[in-house]
Formats: sequence, C-alpha cells, structure tokens
Amino acid sequence: MTIEEIKEKLNRDDRFCRYNEMRIDVIRPGYAEAVMEITENKLNGLGIAQGGAIFTLADLAFAGASNAAGFRTVAFTSNISFIRPGTGKRLRAVATEVSRGRRTGVYSVQVFNDDGKVVAHGTTTGFISEEKL
Repeated sequence: MTIEEIKEKLNRDDRFCRYNEMRIDVIRPGYAEAVMEITENKLNGLGIAQGGAIFTLADLAFAGASNAAGFRTVAFTSNISFIRPGTGKRLRAVATEVSRGRRTGVYSVQVFNDDGKVVAHGTTTGFISEEKL
C-alpha cells in the first residue's frame, strides 16, 4: 500500500473523525498533520473548541504518523496538556515520531491554532502489530 493509499484509507475508514469533519492532510513515515475546522458543533459551553475534539484531532495525527509505515498501529497510552483555548477558524495537529521499535512507537503531538500558537501538546505510545494495513 502506498503512502497516499494509507492516507486515503485512514481518512475514509475513521468514521468518527470523518463524521466530525477531521482529516489527515499530510502524511509520511513517522509524521502526519491532521486538520479540523472549528465549527459550532465543536464548541464547548465557553465558546471554545471542546477538549475532546482537540484530543481526537491529536489522536488522528498520531494515527497517520504511526500507521504510515504500513503496519496496523493503535494507541495504548496517551496524554495531552491543554495550553491555550482552541479558537480561530481551524486547528492543525502535527505528530512526529520520537522512537519506533519492533512493537512500540512513541509520538509527540502538538495542536496549533491559526496563528501558529500551540493549543495542546501530548505524547502517545502505540502498539505496532504484525498486521499490514
């Protein structure tokens, strides 16, 4: 499966992200960017992007970066720190591979607002299966 086919598969098959209008925009081995428009249905009671939406966007970027090698990878631990409110028109999550072994990989994920300021920062560890995508 080519890298573009992997990107298409993840965008098509992640029904939760597709339903919530999130998509992988950029993908290459060990790196991915996912984007989300901040729309009315993604706001919390304070009028800013809901934390769960931000976390989901970060998780989608992780999925792109970790699965880009062509092996089915799922998160088994993840943490996130919310640094500033998710405001503006769009958020972009960037996942970068920190370490990849035979069965586990560690990824740093940052979510940015329209001004390029960090909204959230997290780390996700994934389990790499032997199953190809």
